Amino acid sequence: MARKLRVSVLFNEPVTSCSTQRKYVSANGRLQEGPESTARPIQPVTAAGGKTEQMVDLSEVGVLEEMEDIKVALNSLGYRTTVVNVNSDMHRLIDHLREEKPDLVFNIVECVENEALQEMNVAGLYELLKIPYTGAGPLALGTSLNKPRVKQILTYYGIKTPKFWLFHPSVRIMLPENLEYPLIVKPSHEDGSVGISNSSVVDAPADLRRKIRYIFEEFEQPAIVEQYIDGRELNAAILGYSNPVVLPISEIDFSGLNEGMPRIVSYAAKWMHGTIEYEGTKGLCPAKIPASVEAKVRDSALKCFRIFGLRDYARIDFRLSPNGDVYVLEVNPNPDISDEAGFARSARAHGLTFTETIGKIVESALERSRNGI
Repeated sequence: MARKLRVSVLFNEPVTSCSTQRKYVSANGRLQEGPESTARPIQPVTAAGGKTEQMVDLSEVGVLEEMEDIKVALNSLGYRTTVVNVNSDMHRLIDHLREEKPDLVFNIVECVENEALQEMNVAGLYELLKIPYTGAGPLALGTSLNKPRVKQILTYYGIKTPKFWLFHPSVRIMLPENLEYPLIVKPSHEDGSVGISNSSVVDAPADLRRKIRYIFEEFEQPAIVEQYIDGRELNAAILGYSNPVVLPISEIDFSGLNEGMPRIVSYAAKWMHGTIEYEGTKGLCPAKIPASVEAKVRDSALKCFRIFGLRDYARIDFRLSPNGDVYVLEVNPNPDISDEAGFARSARAHGLTFTETIGKIVESALERSRNGI
């Protein structure tokens, strides 16, 4: 009887966020929110019985659901599955890899000590220890978290992306004279829509300056300012490696948002259940778009997949302008693949169950490993 392959699902449990203005959820599911105008620290919540609960960034909480879904799928596929919370402890991670000696790591570690940029170094550790793992490598992970660099690379390869300007905390804010509003302001090194809210879309210089300073103060990193494309938002999920497949294109339907709200996937729209933004932005798949637009999206998505060295599974986010131009907004290696996420929705539209999707990701990673990639 063949030995069951050992697969370790490695994740990092959410920790208290250092940013006072992100949205938080406590262990009992209660939502805490601090307005941007308030610069007070988030305090722990005291639950019934006097137990203190820590607040965590909601964009990280999704990894717990993702981990559970992946574990169930791997077990049903017959793999010998171990789940390990790295908990930002690299010694714990190394000890597990030495003792367990997994045949494959299903890597969903998204940060270390609340630093998203450290994600790439965890993948680098697998590389150094020569342990096969799912998803993107260190260079792709690090590059994709650098939004200005992503846009520079896209521009070099002739792939449309909104115009952008970068502002550094150490340099006086000097606004170019040729700015055309509206614009959208984001942190330059975050993912999961962290730092993006309705007020991120600005229509005047005073609001732009205010939002740039907010990014400086709350995230301690440069602010990226982009041309705001007021159009439809499309997502292209990609599965595989040697012969990657673009799954049916998904669209974010903004029709449920209130009048006057910007049509964006903000932090609230992505993570805050019960808000107008969350309830008013629904994923539709397959998107009802002309065949010519679908061809453009598929072509651009595959180009991005190859240019950035993505592997096994990825998602590319687009904006479709009213005149039919397709712009790449984000390149997402290792996107959320929980059963309710957009990636799984596209996979179901392709005819794959969630378990089959996880199986294909594992098979892709194992195939790469056998080929020395």
